[in-house]
Amino acid sequence: MNVALILSGGTGARLGADIPKQYIEICGRPVISYCLERLAIHDKIDVVQIVADKVWHEFIMESMKQSIPGELLGKFKGFSEPGRNRQLSILNGLDDIMRYACAADYVLIHDAARPLLSKQLITECIDAAVGSDGAVPVLPMKDTLYASADGKHANILLKREEIFAGQAPEVFAMGRYYEANRRLMPDKILKINGSSEPAVMAGMDIIMIPGEEDNFKITTKADLERFRKIVGEG
Repeated sequence: MNVALILSGGTGARLGADIPKQYIEICGRPVISYCLERLAIHDKIDVVQIVADKVWHEFIMESMKQSIPGELLGKFKGFSEPGRNRQLSILNGLDDIMRYACAADYVLIHDAARPLLSKQLITECIDAAVGSDGAVPVLPMKDTLYASADGKHANILLKREEIFAGQAPEVFAMGRYYEANRRLMPDKILKINGSSEPAVMAGMDIIMIPGEEDNFKITTKADLERFRKIVGEG
């Protein structure tokens, strides 16, 4: 079984909007609905679990009814509570998922604010994870990269060909990833910056696959305007 865990608990503070970015309407539908629809209709996704604050549950449910075919609404399993940081939100979702899933299943983690998720990328992530412990889409770095100890002076020129920018969705073997996160409780998990970090720390075999340029996360106003233009509202 493949379970999609959608993270929609963020506040969108960096965007400076009145509501979290994933609930802003673009072309008459909220941002979250774009990836929700893509995941729900994908034949390799069996179940959908969503991390979201209770105040948005009804809004999300109505959005799903409008964008997802009725016969596929049964894939939605339930909501999970947001945590103190992104990784605790993931763990809350995993706690709920493990009530109906098993260690041999796979979890696909995606951000609600990353709306341009393609069918092909979902397929490639899931296929790459099978036979390993997980898979993550990445993009190669285009610019010259430096490390700086004080943020003012360039100390080291990094090898661009050895550094990649991670995207979502990230797919993990359920049992091993769940245990990798549990082992970080209660304090270490608060320092985790990316979904794959607990897996790498636990020695899991994570395969990198090519990401997609359009699969960006809406973080700033410029990102939101970029998305508007792509879907035809700009």
